[in-house]
Amino acid sequence: MPFEKIVPPSEGTKITVESGKLHIPDQPIITFIEGDGIGYDIMTASRRIWDAAVEKAYNGARRIHWMEIYSGEKAAQLYDGNYMPEETFEALRQYHIGIKGPLTTPVGGGFRSLNVTLRQVLDLYACVRPVRWYRGVPSPLKDPGKTDIVIFRENTEDVYAGIEYEAGSAENKKLAAFLRNEMGAQFFEDAGLGIKPISAFASKRLVRKAIQYALDRGRKSVTLVHKGNIQKFTEGAFRKWGYEVAAQEFGDVTITEDDLWEKYNGKQPEGTIVIKDRIADIIFQHLLLRPDEFDVLATMNLNGDYLSDAAAAHVGGVGIAPGANIGDEVAMFEATHGTAPKYTNLDKVNPGSLLFSGVMMLEYMDWWEAANLINTAFEKTIEQKIVTYDFARQMEGATEVGTSAFATAIIRNMD
Repeated sequence: MPFEKIVPPSEGTKITVESGKLHIPDQPIITFIEGDGIGYDIMTASRRIWDAAVEKAYNGARRIHWMEIYSGEKAAQLYDGNYMPEETFEALRQYHIGIKGPLTTPVGGGFRSLNVTLRQVLDLYACVRPVRWYRGVPSPLKDPGKTDIVIFRENTEDVYAGIEYEAGSAENKKLAAFLRNEMGAQFFEDAGLGIKPISAFASKRLVRKAIQYALDRGRKSVTLVHKGNIQKFTEGAFRKWGYEVAAQEFGDVTITEDDLWEKYNGKQPEGTIVIKDRIADIIFQHLLLRPDEFDVLATMNLNGDYLSDAAAAHVGGVGIAPGANIGDEVAMFEATHGTAPKYTNLDKVNPGSLLFSGVMMLEYMDWWEAANLINTAFEKTIEQKIVTYDFARQMEGATEVGTSAFATAIIRNMD
């Protein structure tokens, strides 16, 4: 069925899925959403860098064929006010991989969040946020190089499921009466009420993906982050179900933290993954004081939201923090910051968040040579102190450049 506004490229091949695994051709068609606000500037710059890295790494044998799809303000202009047209979802289902800039959520009705809508409609249940330091990037930590973690945040449940009732509403009064009269609950009058669903199904598939990632990438541990000491039947259950997945599905390659010390005297056997857990509040302290003890973190929606932004601050901020929302057959890589409308079309901002989300995408495609070229060239550019304004104000002797010139410098440093 043809699209209404989306125009597939004249060349390139669709990515396919066989037996639950993606098959990436050498000339794949990849979808992109430009984004609102600074989206044009950072997407244009990042695409130049991704394309240059692919050309440099594979000398024409591989190439990305880009297909623009629409969401946010650009979609509203094209689709008579519709910020999230159905054919955008369909394109992602058909082409499987996409990358997007930041999106504005319309005010006063409609979608609660365009980003949340994408995740829920396409069941992109794992928000994946790598957090690592690049040499030369300003950081508040004395030794930011010790931070190298990947956060797996469950995307579909928790308070983000949107089950809440405004104080004074008929629905609120009905639920409040049931909770008090039937369940014996006690809480103040006129309280807003929210329900926090945490299921075995969603928890296990998130932890399963985190453990598989750790195995595939040679990571040493997966830490379940929760507040199960207080919320025993939601967050405590997440912890329990996480350990069950590890034991039942990965028992030949996982050990618990207790096993590590009681059976192996603290020396981790080669090829194993240590499964451990930490209370949500204490993990913030641990990531500051001894971040090198943690590798992959798996947690629920709200905890993951807090943790991913806080951890990003350790290594340069959300301006260069990459992310992706990944399901079983569709993956959407994205800038993790907002639209920064005051900088729209000023060619000023750091494209790092979107750029490294694209690096994640290349790694997801197993195009490691291109991904590594970008990582190395970025560090070289920072070490030369050629930076955008956000880093320039934190570095002595920096040469401040715009978004496009920063991209040019990174491309030049691939040689």
